[in-house]
Amino acid sequence: MKKPMLLLTLLLCSANGLADDDARGIVRAAIDHWRGLSSYTEMTMVIHRPDWERTMTMRAWTQGQDQSLVRIIEPRKDRGNGTLIDDNNMWSYSPKVNRVIKVPSSMMNQSWMGSDFSNKDIAKVDDIVDEYEHTLLSTEVVDGETVYEVQSVPNEDAAVVWGKEVMLISENHIVLEHDFYDQDGELVQQLRTLEVAEMGGRVVAKRQRMNDVATPDEWTEVKVNSVDYEVQIADNMFTLSNLRNPRD
Repeated sequence: MKKPMLLLTLLLCSANGLADDDARGIVRAAIDHWRGLSSYTEMTMVIHRPDWERTMTMRAWTQGQDQSLVRIIEPRKDRGNGTLIDDNNMWSYSPKVNRVIKVPSSMMNQSWMGSDFSNKDIAKVDDIVDEYEHTLLSTEVVDGETVYEVQSVPNEDAAVVWGKEVMLISENHIVLEHDFYDQDGELVQQLRTLEVAEMGGRVVAKRQRMNDVATPDEWTEVKVNSVDYEVQIADNMFTLSNLRNPRD
């Protein structure tokens, strides 16, 4: 899966509506709704474990479907750490070693920033649109709002680890739940939207939590503090030079 999200990454260009029988369109619209044509987001990520908890404040920029930059601004010891995604390529930068590292395909399933999100979760959000077959399992009205249940099964040649994914997506394009199943059909990982709010002129998932089913007391939560859409972004934003030497 390519870039959210969250959220983070998550964390994508607005569609004009949902067709009840167009499961792929429902998924595409949800992804596009979150990113917009371009966006600037300030967010907080909390990594929780039974014996410790870590909080980071981040800034993120996106443009189109292929470019994004995430930079940590707090805590001070992690300030300047960043992740750049440009056309399916992913790089990370650590000011402690003053080195930009391209993330190889062999590391895409590893943890991103020590969280419950993988590098692939951040860099490959859009893969679910084109590398999966989508089926609309059900349509239900909840609190006056239509909610679509979509099952997504990867194509045989798709380079993914999941056997299937199931999402609950509201009519206003918010992913309310996202379940990840292994090749044996067992539920392994869950993403839940805990809070929805109007931000940046649209209704978005303000707070989401990711965790493994086997370890429910270990989770990562991402909270959007502010977001602006259709923003003007400098030409040099998504470059290795800016990743190393921020000029934003």
